[in-house]
Amino acid sequence: MSHAEMLLVALALDALFGEPEWLWSRVPHPVVAMGRALARAETALNHGPARRARGVAVVLGLGAAAALLGGLIAALPDAGLLEAVAAATLLAQRSLADHVSAVAGALARSLPEGRLAVSRIVGRDVTALDGPGVARAAIESAAENFSDGVIAPAVWFLLLGLPGLALYKLVNTADSMIGHMSPRYREFGWAAARLDDAMNWAPARLTGGLICLAARSTAAWRGMRAEARQHASPNAGWPEAAMAGALGVALAGPRSYEGRAVAAPWMNSGGSRTPGPRDIARAVALTWRAWGIVLLALGLLALAG
Repeated sequence: MSHAEMLLVALALDALFGEPEWLWSRVPHPVVAMGRALARAETALNHGPARRARGVAVVLGLGAAAALLGGLIAALPDAGLLEAVAAATLLAQRSLADHVSAVAGALARSLPEGRLAVSRIVGRDVTALDGPGVARAAIESAAENFSDGVIAPAVWFLLLGLPGLALYKLVNTADSMIGHMSPRYREFGWAAARLDDAMNWAPARLTGGLICLAARSTAAWRGMRAEARQHASPNAGWPEAAMAGALGVALAGPRSYEGRAVAAPWMNSGGSRTPGPRDIARAVALTWRAWGIVLLALGLLALAG
């Protein structure tokens, strides 16, 4: 099978089965294994002098190991079936849809339940969020994680097969764990943050375009191009601004991280500032439509090949 054909199979398997608890409760999920390796390396090496160099060595070393393991799986003479199955475990469309949809259901029942559900998928403080704040956080998570949990892995698999996808997931996991600006991680996590920015640069912009295309909204396209660069992240603003314009809601804005107020600008500031469970569901549906466009494009690519 070509990379396009294997990716089609992987996306379909992920959509059908997601992350089955019966399996991952018995054996470590690959991303969990990556996280454990990173945590051990951080504990052993994030101290003393040359922390930035140590962080570079960790990301490059573990990234090379992940890519090598992916290469060994890809080399098996099984017509690419195991490679497609392995890729499916590293894609997250079904998991994303389930987790974000759970926030919509919880928020519809009560604000405390909504806060608890959204706390599982975002890093910001949720204790003071009102209903619209919970909804905004869930919608932003849907947009950003559609980029780095679905489109970016798919892009790197299409380009470099399972080794590229495994390398991307290692870097993305490292960024989420150590790629922060806190005193503890500023130096040690520098390489993880910079490499993650680089590997997500094109996929984030592609994701924004896919969301606009799925919404059939030129207004979302204009808004994305005008406002994406206002985001603190060089990449997250593209899918979030596209989602804001596509849904007609205002996203981002002031929020709190670890007790620290962040005066972030609004995206689509003229949109509704009172989104609710229905808008969360619309965001999830929009990611599925964009996912369908990807599936169609891959099908055409596979036929052309």
